[in-house]
Amino acid sequence: MGRFVARRLLQMIPVFIGTTLLIFLMVYSLPGDPIKALFGSKAADPATVARLRHQYGLDKPLLTQYWDYLTGLFKGDFGQSFTGRPVADLMADAFPVTIRLALLSFAIEVVLGVSLGMLTGLKRGKLVDQLVLVLTLIVVSIPVFVIGFLTQFTLGMKWKLITPTVQDSMDIGQLFVPAMVLAALSLAYVTRLTRTTVVENLRADFMRTAVAKGLPRRRVLGVHLMRNSLIPVVTFLGTDLGMLMGGAIVTEGIFNVQGVGNTLFKSIQTSEGPTVVGIVTVLVLVYLVSSLVVDLLYAVLDPRIRYA
Repeated sequence: MGRFVARRLLQMIPVFIGTTLLIFLMVYSLPGDPIKALFGSKAADPATVARLRHQYGLDKPLLTQYWDYLTGLFKGDFGQSFTGRPVADLMADAFPVTIRLALLSFAIEVVLGVSLGMLTGLKRGKLVDQLVLVLTLIVVSIPVFVIGFLTQFTLGMKWKLITPTVQDSMDIGQLFVPAMVLAALSLAYVTRLTRTTVVENLRADFMRTAVAKGLPRRRVLGVHLMRNSLIPVVTFLGTDLGMLMGGAIVTEGIFNVQGVGNTLFKSIQTSEGPTVVGIVTVLVLVYLVSSLVVDLLYAVLDPRIRYA
């Protein structure tokens, strides 16, 4: 196991460098001068523009800029935004909000998705199974921003059950509805995926053997059926945690949640390259770590899997 983890960590290094380099080149190769954009419609003084470009290192070649950024990361320095504030401070304000939102969404999709998937798999062909399949198909067919606006209009404006926009982004209670919207699509996928694997495993030889041995029904379903059925679900959930954090940009924009998505969207609008690259760098790390955790969980769920 130790060798496997060490090998995976080493494999992450070129993936991390390649991904961040690609993002860096995409952001800083875009047409337009972000320094001139700071002046808006006012005429920019060439001397001031040149001084700011030198201050932020924009007068250097792109690869040199990336190397400076990469070496700064090892010191915990994500650079400085064009407003003069360190990018690390901006992320320190935004990430706790998005982490709360993403973890709440993740908990919702895990609990409801796996529960509904197990229920419909065990009740295959019955009314509850058909009803859940139709509902999840509807959710999959509707874009997230449509679900968000419909939820905001129905619960917030028409029925007055919630405030249309979040007033306190650190209040976990106010984040519940945005978390439901953010989790809706993944919840539908987890439900359908769990149902499919449960139906397949119900016909497997190890299930017939467990029943023939006279094991209690709770042990047959909870240990033999559920553990084997969760292997593909864990794969999806592991990558989905990173997607929830990165995909929160739409949900946070609809409900005015002051998290990473909102900060990223505003940074893209104002050509805040350092902030965009810094946020995406952290999201890349989240994806890499979550993929490693998923691989390690395989051995927990399936004793036949061993890593050398």
